Amino acid sequence: MFKRILTGVAIASLAVFAASCSSSTTNSNANVATTTTTAPDNSEITTTNENGVKTETRTFKNNPRISKVVVTTRDGKKTVKVYSPSGEEREVKSDPEKALSATGEAIADSAGFVKDKSTQVGEKTVDVSKDVVDKTKEGTKDVADKTKSGTEKVINKSVDTTKTVANKTKDTGKTVVNKTAEGAKKTGNALKKVIP
Repeated sequence: MFKRILTGVAIASLAVFAASCSSSTTNSNANVATTTTTAPDNSEITTTNENGVKTETRTFKNNPRISKVVVTTRDGKKTVKVYSPSGEEREVKSDPEKALSATGEAIADSAGFVKDKSTQVGEKTVDVSKDVVDKTKEGTKDVADKTKSGTEKVINKSVDTTKTVANKTKDTGKTVVNKTAEGAKKTGNALKKVIP
C-alpha cells in the first residue's frame, strides 16, 4: 500500500516536472500561437498568430546592415517593415515572401539602407592588394628572365673568348714551333759551314 502511494506521488511529480520543462508554442491565451524556426543567412523567424493577424519576425544575428524584418498579414494583405541595427524603420513594398528567405544584404538593398563605407574601403583594399601581389609576381618573373638571359650571354661570351684564346695559343704555338725549327735549320747550316 505504501509502495502504491509512493509510486503515485512520484508519477504526479514527474508529470508536473515534465509539464514545466516542455516549451509550449501556444500562449496561455487561446487566441495566440507562437513558433520559432531557423532561417537562412544566420537568422530565425518567429511566427505569431493573434486574433487572425499573422506576424512573422525574422531576426538577423550578425548582419551589419539589418537587424530584423517584420511581415504582418492582416485580412490577406501583407506589409513588410525592415529595421536597421540603429533602429531605423523602412517599409518595403516589393515581394513580401522574399523578405523571409532572401539574404540580409538583398533585403537591406531593397530597403535602401546604405552599405557601411568602411566595409567598402576594406573590400577595395583587398582588391588593390591582390593587384599589387600580381604585379609583384610579374616583375619577379621579368627580373628572373632578364637575369637568365644575361647569364646565358655571359656564358656564351666566355665560351667564345675561351675558343679565341685557345685558337690564338694554338697559332702562337705553331709559330714558335716553326721558328724554332727554322732556327735549328739555320744553326745546323751554320755548324756545317764552321765544321767542313
